[in-house]
Amino acid sequence: MALIDLMQYNTTVLVVLAMALGLMVGSFLNVVIYRVPLMLQREWRQQCCEFLELDEKALKDSGAAPQHKVFNLVKPDSHCPHCNAPVRVWQNIPVLSYVLLRGRCANCKTPISPRYPIIELVSALLSGLVASHFGASWLCLAMLVLTWSLIALTMIDVDHQLLPDNITLPLLWLGLLVNTLLPDAGVGPANAVLGAIIGYLALWSVYWAFKLLTGKEGMGYGDFKLLAALGAWMGWKVLLLIVILSSLVGAIVGIIMLLFLGRDRNIPIPFGPYLAGAGFITLIWGDTLMSLYLSRLVG
Repeated sequence: MALIDLMQYNTTVLVVLAMALGLMVGSFLNVVIYRVPLMLQREWRQQCCEFLELDEKALKDSGAAPQHKVFNLVKPDSHCPHCNAPVRVWQNIPVLSYVLLRGRCANCKTPISPRYPIIELVSALLSGLVASHFGASWLCLAMLVLTWSLIALTMIDVDHQLLPDNITLPLLWLGLLVNTLLPDAGVGPANAVLGAIIGYLALWSVYWAFKLLTGKEGMGYGDFKLLAALGAWMGWKVLLLIVILSSLVGAIVGIIMLLFLGRDRNIPIPFGPYLAGAGFITLIWGDTLMSLYLSRLVG
């Protein structure tokens, strides 16, 4: 109780603890980002083998799935993908271990991608921001879960152009549950349900309109589900703001990649990261942005 009281009356302590928790969760998010797509590929290939009545050896020899009998978020234990040396506890301390190991495997000295500590740091910083905004409450803990989920979805979509149902759908249901059980969320069950429905149908309508006009698919179904999840968390009233912010940032980034990075315009750009980023911005600064917009509109 003393620690809880301290967090309630001392924002600095709350933010520091939230950032420390964010570092640890960020380390786990690296596992989620790497393993969830491989788990799905493994499952899909296994289903294809069963449907085509192929021997399971075809699955193992395909090389597309990890060569482990058990492969999930827990097993196998953390190891170097190059030399298979196990990662010891002291080698798995968020950010610090990367610095001490100078960004290399302790066994084979293969360079470790800097994205691992970057994701840990981003998770810590965003967790501190959420804690500072919502204070010591159950709502803060719920919003931390939302934030961590958005980080994982962002990186998975960047890597694979995939927004996994096993993250987006539980996130949607959790948003509805939070707004049912926590009155201080300020959204309410009805607005949350409308947010989920309108969020899904909004992008679904855009998808089909674009496909009918061009014959091409402008986005994936995962984008519909992610916006539905954001609507379930924050209500239907902020959906337009999220779509505008995500489209604006997506357009700017897309133009930069085409003009300055020489990206092929025929290569699709994932929309999920922009939705996730816009959702987080709306979560923290949505009221301020809406008030600013309305004041300029009235003025």
